[in-house]
Amino acid sequence: MSALLEIDDLRIEATSYPPGEKPRDVTIVDGVSLRLERGRVMGLIGESGAGKSTIGLSAMAYGRGGVRITGGAVRLNGTDILSGGARGLRRLRGKAVTYVAQSAAAAFNPARRLMEQVIETTLAQGIPRSEAEARAVTLFARLGLPDPDTIGSRYPHQVSGGQLQRVMTAMALCPGPELVIFDEPTTALDVTTQIEVLAAIKEAIRDTGVAALYITHDLAVVAQVADDIMVLRHGKMVECGATAQIIGAPREDYTRALVSVRQVTHPEKSAAADPLLRIEAVTARYRGLALDVLKDITLDLAPGRTLAVVGESGSGKSTLARVITGLLPPAAGSVRFDGRDLSPALSGRSKNDLRELQMIYQMADTAMNPRQTVATIIGRPLEFYFGLRGAERDRRVAELLDEIELGKGFSDRYPAELSGGQKQRVCIARALAARPRLIICDEVTSALDPLVADGILRLLQRLQQEEGVAYLFITHDIATVRAIADEIAVMHRGRVVRQGPKAQVLSPPFDDYTELLLASVPEMREGWLEEVIATRKAATPEGTRA
Repeated sequence: MSALLEIDDLRIEATSYPPGEKPRDVTIVDGVSLRLERGRVMGLIGESGAGKSTIGLSAMAYGRGGVRITGGAVRLNGTDILSGGARGLRRLRGKAVTYVAQSAAAAFNPARRLMEQVIETTLAQGIPRSEAEARAVTLFARLGLPDPDTIGSRYPHQVSGGQLQRVMTAMALCPGPELVIFDEPTTALDVTTQIEVLAAIKEAIRDTGVAALYITHDLAVVAQVADDIMVLRHGKMVECGATAQIIGAPREDYTRALVSVRQVTHPEKSAAADPLLRIEAVTARYRGLALDVLKDITLDLAPGRTLAVVGESGSGKSTLARVITGLLPPAAGSVRFDGRDLSPALSGRSKNDLRELQMIYQMADTAMNPRQTVATIIGRPLEFYFGLRGAERDRRVAELLDEIELGKGFSDRYPAELSGGQKQRVCIARALAARPRLIICDEVTSALDPLVADGILRLLQRLQQEEGVAYLFITHDIATVRAIADEIAVMHRGRVVRQGPKAQVLSPPFDDYTELLLASVPEMREGWLEEVIATRKAATPEGTRA
């Protein structure tokens, strides 16, 4: 069969502007080739910076942010699209090739109705409005959207994140393209929503017969939709082959590491002591809202142990962290630490209260001052809590950098000079500098690549063993929970619906919501998603999926 898309020896470059240095060209994609036939899906997988999205966008002859295609060929149906000029690109983009972005919210105009945006490129091809709208309604139904005949009349803010992601998929399929580029289409979604969208995408690809490039860093996800997988690293191809071969018998060390990621084992600990943290009957709401965001929450966390608080966005996980840290005083209930009541408000807490309870945030980029060096960032709590100055402070900073496996060579670097994983390690070191007894970890691995996240989990586990620190670990990732937790609390709509030791919470019988969470974790097993699709079709009347 002739290939729909052929990429030969692709080379892509960009210009780097290092501070205080002359601009220089850097290679982003180095000699990558691939072949994609009609009706098939190729997954592009690798860590951030591997070149996945850059290669995907090259199939539209597009380079974002000053990126330049400097070598090789990209052919669609045998035609070199790199030499087609502006007119050729207009015929290509939005017609022959379409794109589904990671963030649906950023892809839609909030002031225009969904239908108008879905059919825009279809109308540009001269197709009558009635036919374009009929195509869109058919796709809405095929993608499992509620009320497919009328959902197009809504505005983007009137549908959920998962629904908007499926509407964007409909927008990409409506013009009848030959190739669709899916760029991390489920990464920004809740765990329960991811599988709904993934199933809808898989069914739509199968039903329409389009070819697709599916870009992701999650091997378990791509294993469910791709016929073939290309593994990328540092802009080069590491390995390429059929999905079953890549998952079952990877040839390269890097691929084997991706397949085995998140296999952190959590050591058994002795029976729990008296609680270090006790949350008693806490109810909380935000100013100006009559609705309770937290409803009668009661939880305990013992010294040196890890309590994972799990649930989808909006379940109240991060709000609970704000109550514990004093950023949001509760409307009712209390927070006790080491047997003493903590002031509901941050301003009423002692310096020792602040020191013993630290927090690590999800986005390390926004948690650090970009104008401060690593040494200043880590040194601030050393000065504030212990009065360390000069050589004594520098010595302790160096010790902490060794603890987080970076080394004192990073002292003079700024956040912009660090990778995502290195930034998160610096945030961990800053929390450890206070010598806390409890660290709240709020989605600290969710923005990281799988291998980097795996390293952070292993680091946190080692530090707990060495320092005896307790963790309250907020996440929506069940794989992370299995790796790091001693106890689990499952939150849904502001309430704790299940809690207890990990083995107990992850074992049947389940409440409905916990069962849904556990069933929404993709497995690297052939046919798993088809089983999920079949089960949900059998259990859900046609047209009622949310």
